[in-house]
Amino acid sequence: MSQSTIQIWSWLHKWSSLVCTLFLLMLCVTGLPLIFHHEIEHLTGEEYVMPDLPGDDGLESLDTVLAEALASRPGEVGLFMSFDEDRPVVNVTSGPAYDAPERQMTLMSLDWRSADFVPPPVEEGIMAVILQLHIDMFLGLPGKFFLGAMGALFVVAIASGVVLYAPFMRKHDFGTLRVSRSRRVKWLDWHNLLGIVTLAWASVVGLTGVINAFSEPITATWQATQLGEMTAGYREAEPPAELGSIQGAIDAVTTAAPGMRVQFVAFPGGLYSTDHHYAVFLQGATPLTKRLLTVGLVDAVTGELTDIRPMPWYMQALLLSQPLHFGDYGGLPMKILWALLDLVTIVVLGSGVYLWLARRKRPVRTLMAEAEA
Repeated sequence: MSQSTIQIWSWLHKWSSLVCTLFLLMLCVTGLPLIFHHEIEHLTGEEYVMPDLPGDDGLESLDTVLAEALASRPGEVGLFMSFDEDRPVVNVTSGPAYDAPERQMTLMSLDWRSADFVPPPVEEGIMAVILQLHIDMFLGLPGKFFLGAMGALFVVAIASGVVLYAPFMRKHDFGTLRVSRSRRVKWLDWHNLLGIVTLAWASVVGLTGVINAFSEPITATWQATQLGEMTAGYREAEPPAELGSIQGAIDAVTTAAPGMRVQFVAFPGGLYSTDHHYAVFLQGATPLTKRLLTVGLVDAVTGELTDIRPMPWYMQALLLSQPLHFGDYGGLPMKILWALLDLVTIVVLGSGVYLWLARRKRPVRTLMAEAEA
């Protein structure tokens, strides 16, 4: 690689790293407790333990569950219904209108076996603050887009660092640590080694973070394309005055897709559906296929299945990226691995800042000679 080419890559690596480092450090620090949010809730007693119901293993009709939820919110309508993976809990979101903004929504959790209310997921406290800081820095959609841009710069920094690794270390074996050299050279070796070792993980977390940051436009694209195609025959239809059975809608979709279970339902008029349909999202039974959703649209009046299709690749990428970003696939061992790699990445970012401060007055030629010595 020529000297001028190395200088270009060095400039790209330096500035892409410096611009995003402060925000990446914030994301790494806030991401650490979020990896263990389930375990933290359990230790702090915020996790609700389902009571035993002796002699009653059956599930209530979801129409009954929905009626109980809405009875506690007079004048409101159902917006979403979701289902816990590990316990018989139905989460119902209501609002004053089908197109109500998020700030006007209310989340309720009910025991599927008895239709009794249970404590909803905790949305307050320090973990909620950390999560909001990690997602959008309390700036809403602009904050998400900004952090997405920082994630993209992080990916550029990783790629340029890989390109520079070979010419800067060409006279040394992989993983060489020159502990007898100056402090700057020792930190340079640690920075290079830890950066290469965490390359795959950092790339995955960076890319999934970018995808998550742009979830709204990705969802809007799905609405305008696949969802529009599935409901083309309803474009001139009037919104229904009264909705049919939610249980019937779910049964219609699960019958058409045996072996899958319901994960989420969007009511007519909301973000993930149309003015005329229940959108029923199904998941598979394995750790991988439970993230690959199939959506079925059911006429909200007649209860007839309109269409059912797997979600397109870009929505599947979004759905897969969300749990992968926090290591939510392989249980506690994977979470521990994610946390260790997160800590190593903090060291890489911090050492990068130190190296920049230490070499500001040194030309690239001098730095290369020093690194190769």
